[in-house]
Amino acid sequence: MPDWLKNLLPIVLLLAAIAVVVSRLPKIDVGHSEAFKRRRFLNWFPLGLTYALLYFGRYNLSANASLMEKIGLLTKQEYGDIDGVGSILYGVAFLLNGPLTDRWGGRATILIAAGGSALMNALLGVITMRAQAGQMEHGSVVTAMTVLFAGNMYFQSFGAVSIVKVNAPWFHVRERGVLGGVFGILISLGLYFAYDWSRFIAKAMGMTAAFMIPAALLVGFLILDAFMIRDTPGQAGFADFDTADASSGDTGEQVGLAEVARKMFSQKVIWIIIAIEFCSGFLRNAVMKWYLVFADKTGLKDGFVSENWGVLLCVAGILGGIFAGLISDHVFDSRRGPVASVLYAGLLGGTAVAIFVLGSPITGWAVVFMSLCVIGVHGMLSGTASMDFGGKKNAGVATGIIDGFVYLGTGFQSLLYARILPSGDAAKDPANWKQWPLAMLPVAAVGLLLATRVWNAKPKAAAAPGAASKKSESKPETAVA
Repeated sequence: MPDWLKNLLPIVLLLAAIAVVVSRLPKIDVGHSEAFKRRRFLNWFPLGLTYALLYFGRYNLSANASLMEKIGLLTKQEYGDIDGVGSILYGVAFLLNGPLTDRWGGRATILIAAGGSALMNALLGVITMRAQAGQMEHGSVVTAMTVLFAGNMYFQSFGAVSIVKVNAPWFHVRERGVLGGVFGILISLGLYFAYDWSRFIAKAMGMTAAFMIPAALLVGFLILDAFMIRDTPGQAGFADFDTADASSGDTGEQVGLAEVARKMFSQKVIWIIIAIEFCSGFLRNAVMKWYLVFADKTGLKDGFVSENWGVLLCVAGILGGIFAGLISDHVFDSRRGPVASVLYAGLLGGTAVAIFVLGSPITGWAVVFMSLCVIGVHGMLSGTASMDFGGKKNAGVATGIIDGFVYLGTGFQSLLYARILPSGDAAKDPANWKQWPLAMLPVAAVGLLLATRVWNAKPKAAAAPGAASKKSESKPETAVA
């Protein structure tokens, strides 16, 4: 059996097992017909795979940071700076891209995300090829990669906003916990593509191919999405329905960005979720982007965890996402705060363990567990709470605000770790990496404290929906305004 199939098989089996478990759980019936559910699957599934492939074209740089240092393309600090600049731009870009997504619709902006990221990855591949051929000075390579990666992250920032904007009109609040779990699964598949496929491609075909292949796949899904995705059930021939989120009963015109932002920031719960997700961005990428560097420098690169990093991240993320989604809808009455609290407690515990076992094989398992927890949190808050508290009408702005702070946290950790982590011969001693988990400890503690503050938070309707509320019918019909 080829290695790629050995790695893929456990993921397929896990997804099959989850599908069986979910199918046996009590159903949350909000009146959807089977025809509606089938069409909804054809809407969110290609959309979700496109989002996973965006991860493939985002983390390919991170996955191959050590290789790029070995072949003389980028040093550790240059990689950290490039990643930090791109992550901060990603976060800031939401201020523009969130409102654009609400105005243009998620279908249009996922196409922009796929096309723009494909172009930036192709250009990164060209720069890599020219650099390895000795056709560019090192400084010019770093500058070009910084600009192109920042451009890639700008287009990537449409991805999360688009997936939430498209899904919001198709899912009732009572269904969105499991949807958040699916969101976590898609993130996990994207990480698997990036960290296992990208490294395999780079080793087997060269670093240029690690950029070119994601670019080609994104172009393919751009074409598929153009044919399959619709922004609302009404555009697919089904009745629109009341989703019972913050837009419920709001039949007025779309208001401007300033007014939407005022409404968002007037809610205390939004401020708390923003702060939690800043912590999530720091922790998620502190683990995912630096563990392989740590393992490579300290001699753990041939260990089981580092050798199977992409698969383990994928499995952990799938388990974390589906666990979060199921307990949100089936245990906590579709509240997201309790789920975040449980998972942040796991993050705090995982960080403490990593501090004490740093340098041993247990380190890898501790950070895999932390990945499980943080992907679950991210799916619940960025992927689900943003729909709930922004509502389907303002999902773009709400997701932009929340996910923007995720990547501000990411940018902060990138710039911080690029400067405090050891380099040269000092990096070979695990004891010199203590600041890596130590910096995560207060962030996890603050995230846990904040998560407990939104334990009972649920969205409030804009107005009583009254007779205007509609459920999807048993057969397709004209859209309801």
